[in-house]
Amino acid sequence: MTKLGSANRTQIAERLKEARKLAGLSQGHVARMLGLHRPSVTEMEAGKRRVSADELARLAEIYDVSVAWVLGEAPETLDAQDPRLELAARELVKLKPDDLEHLLRLLAALRSDSTATGGNR
Repeated sequence: MTKLGSANRTQIAERLKEARKLAGLSQGHVARMLGLHRPSVTEMEAGKRRVSADELARLAEIYDVSVAWVLGEAPETLDAQDPRLELAARELVKLKPDDLEHLLRLLAALRSDSTATGGNR
């Protein structure tokens, strides 16, 4: 692999890990959502495993970030987010796995509904 490719993989790995932590999800939760084993997520976040385009799109959706941000092509930062999001993430970590899955489905439905109505709620 070229130096550029290695640096890019490292950046993607770091951003995936950052986004997961800010989303308040464990590697195990993410692995279950992707239908993978937890070590696969660990390897992605360590830059030791390539992330397929499908996995990248799904991870961006799960973490509510853009694929462009994960790839380092967008300047948006996660650090400047509303502090309420970090509080929410800390609370989400405390949920039972089944409750977390239910809440994530509910959030996805709310987001879909908001998108369908043009964001006017």
